[in-house]
Amino acid sequence: MKEYHLTEGNILKTLLRFAVPFLAAALLQSLYGAADLFVVGTYCSAESVAAVSTGTQVTQIITSLITGLTLGSTILIGQYTGSRETETVKRIIGTTFVVFGITAAVLTVVLLAFEQPLLVLLQTPEESFVLTMHYVAICLWGNIFVCGYNAVSAVLRGYGDSVRPMVFIGISCLINIGLDIWFVRDLGLGSSGTALATILSQAVSMGIAVAYLKKKEFIFDFKWSSFRLDTDIVKKLLRIGIPISFQELMVRISFLYLMTVMNRCGVYAAAVVGIGSKYDVFAMLSATSMANALSALTAHNLGAGKPERAEQSLWYGLGIALFPAVLFWLWAQLSPASMLRVFTQDAQVIAAGIPFFRSCSYDYIMVAMVFCFNGYLNGKQKTVWTMVSSSMGALCLRMPLVWFFGKNFSGDLGMLGRIAPAVSGIMACYTLAYLLYEKRKQSAVHSR
Repeated sequence: MKEYHLTEGNILKTLLRFAVPFLAAALLQSLYGAADLFVVGTYCSAESVAAVSTGTQVTQIITSLITGLTLGSTILIGQYTGSRETETVKRIIGTTFVVFGITAAVLTVVLLAFEQPLLVLLQTPEESFVLTMHYVAICLWGNIFVCGYNAVSAVLRGYGDSVRPMVFIGISCLINIGLDIWFVRDLGLGSSGTALATILSQAVSMGIAVAYLKKKEFIFDFKWSSFRLDTDIVKKLLRIGIPISFQELMVRISFLYLMTVMNRCGVYAAAVVGIGSKYDVFAMLSATSMANALSALTAHNLGAGKPERAEQSLWYGLGIALFPAVLFWLWAQLSPASMLRVFTQDAQVIAAGIPFFRSCSYDYIMVAMVFCFNGYLNGKQKTVWTMVSSSMGALCLRMPLVWFFGKNFSGDLGMLGRIAPAVSGIMACYTLAYLLYEKRKQSAVHSR
């Protein structure tokens, strides 16, 4: 199987060649949730839309928790691939698959046990509570496939291959859309049908990925004897991954809290935030994809002893990430109603959503900067800093502001929509200050 190098050639071309498939894969993966919401919004009631909106927020806890392991594996594999230590790379891959398997089992058991109390804590609207329970439970039973796909993607991207994960998720997305329409429109399974379509399509994607890699004689042979826990690698993986997972979890909790506040305002407010979260994903895809690409590329180049190349990649990546973010911001400013109509034709949902979309869309631009800065820092294994930064933004800024404005809520969702961009702007400023401080400190060391 072809070996990929991110440490040679033109920096912009290398970054684009690696990041564009990363972006395409993220776009396709986002279509899972968007397809669910679109099909439910077309063929079902507002209660079903609220169920998918709230249920997606809960299941994204899993994504938040395994993000650290995913990126940690990518960074470690990238570092040792860059330094050409093949045997170490094989041990990291074997350990990655075992750790993801254990994580999947633990998360499934824990979240199934606490599903109902969690939905009560989120103040899920009574009209959609049962539907949300069913949606979340089905998704949790398919958790092993979510973790399995993420493990395969982490390994391939760490090895420098972002194309094959894109192909695998593309196959899964097509299957998911077809099953969504069949289960919801033809079989009448409602929001539960969308959850079932999601886990079945991810199972197929994971199976195809493993079968393909075995056939192509990938660096890892997938023999049972190769699936072993290397304690030293586990320690490194957790040292990098746990701070990333924690920061993602804190951000997710802050958005869950926002959903809780919106649920108090009823089904229509919950539907607006749910639809807004789908656009958040699409508008910020370039930023999240570029951040993950920068983490891998930075790890490769630092492993190869080329820190200047890694830094230049950051600024190229930031420019690329900002372009689509600005386009989505313009759409939200000029025609927010058309954005809402993609997912719903309910006049009350659209009326409530217009001020929310106009105000929260500024976050698309702010987040592009924050994510790229953090992606670069994660690649340098400065994950404790990014954890502290993101946690402070979530716990010390976003949640208190949501509490304050939620307590004094007058019916204007636009005020709540302003919170996210304000917090992200503050985070972008102090993260940039930290980057400049690190650069000055390294320059001082090299000049001695």
